[in-house]
Amino acid sequence: MTVLNPAPSAPPRTVASAAPARDRSIDLVRAFCITIVVVLHALMVGVAVDPDGVTFFDASAGSAWLVPLSWVFQVMPLFFVVGGFSGHLAYRRLRDAGGTVSDFVTARARRLLLPAALAVGVVGVLLVLLGLLSVPEEFVATARFRFGQPLWFLGAFLLCQALLPALVHAHERAPRSTLLALIGASVVVDLSRSLSGVEAIGYLNLAFVWLALQQIGFFLARGDIDRLTPRRRLGGALLAITLLATSFLVGAHSPDLIANLNPPTTALLFVGLAHTLLFSLARPMIARFAQLPVPAAFTGFVTRRAMTVYLWHMPVLLGMAGVLAGCIVVTGGSLPPVGGLDWWLSRPLWLAVALALTAVVAILPARIEIVRAQALSVPPGRAAAGTVIGLLAVVLLLATGSSVPTVLASAGLLLVALRILRARRRVRTAGGTDQTRSRA
Repeated sequence: MTVLNPAPSAPPRTVASAAPARDRSIDLVRAFCITIVVVLHALMVGVAVDPDGVTFFDASAGSAWLVPLSWVFQVMPLFFVVGGFSGHLAYRRLRDAGGTVSDFVTARARRLLLPAALAVGVVGVLLVLLGLLSVPEEFVATARFRFGQPLWFLGAFLLCQALLPALVHAHERAPRSTLLALIGASVVVDLSRSLSGVEAIGYLNLAFVWLALQQIGFFLARGDIDRLTPRRRLGGALLAITLLATSFLVGAHSPDLIANLNPPTTALLFVGLAHTLLFSLARPMIARFAQLPVPAAFTGFVTRRAMTVYLWHMPVLLGMAGVLAGCIVVTGGSLPPVGGLDWWLSRPLWLAVALALTAVVAILPARIEIVRAQALSVPPGRAAAGTVIGLLAVVLLLATGSSVPTVLASAGLLLVALRILRARRRVRTAGGTDQTRSRA
């Protein structure tokens, strides 16, 4: 990882005690990553109508176009990098203002779990209604699977944010050693999975891979990457891409970068490093672009609703698929074969409707995400307990396939976690002692 060493000719920089304000280029990239995820999942929705009935399937399965598209659309590593960037600055600001680790963890956990509790609860009710309305079991099973499938992100991001303060302190003491330890752990997991043939081992990288990428975001936040010469940044990006391509050729990783998400592999580290270095090169231009009215409005809308958009886009896509199938059955029409010219010509309209509906559906639920709870007096034990219970709720959904009972049980666990994490504020009594009062 020598590409992270500052260039010898670069002048030394004194890091200010106070963390800087939000970075518009980072916010724009985060909004872009969320949008790309919605687009990719929309392309994966397949509907077929034949004499035997309606079939819902993954349109990308076995498709030749997915592999090259995944090289462009695999943005999750960059999302965790910019999450590390933003989290690093937010924690430093909180710490400079006298806040504690439990304050940070509680606020971040609530920001993630509040929209999740609402989405999971509503989906649970909808699944019950689908069963009562005698909707075909195949559609209900597909809806359960597709809704639960992207929730790995919620668990992984919550874990990364919960451990962020500890890793920031480790980064301040030994930045390179901390990053190399996380990368080394992810390599060990990949090797153990490959040599043993036990796929379950790979899921340990839900921690190590994403934590390593978050750690790269710390280097970006402190300016270490931006202080590299453009030549070294470009060379580092090309090296990462070359190593990634080599790993495909030797069979270490699948050339389908989407497949490298489940479980996460070290291929994502190459992707994240390349994207980060290229982003650093383009950052001044991106920052100027982010200030224009349309990009600024887009960034503001998505940034305030990022988790809500992520949680609700899959139910929107499933609803669109159901409506489309119903229209075809009623009208007796037909659908173009997946991957054909007519199918691709219909994708712009399909994607435009998907993005528009997701934005509309996200407006009302996002109210609870926009309102940020300031956690001023949550004890560390409560912060840890609430976060762990929130993680267990996500694991329950992922491990059981999002059946109706487990969706409802998960919603209940999320509510318990939020109850434990409920923010309190200090009030001063007449006698001069501090007391706490619950906040709604």
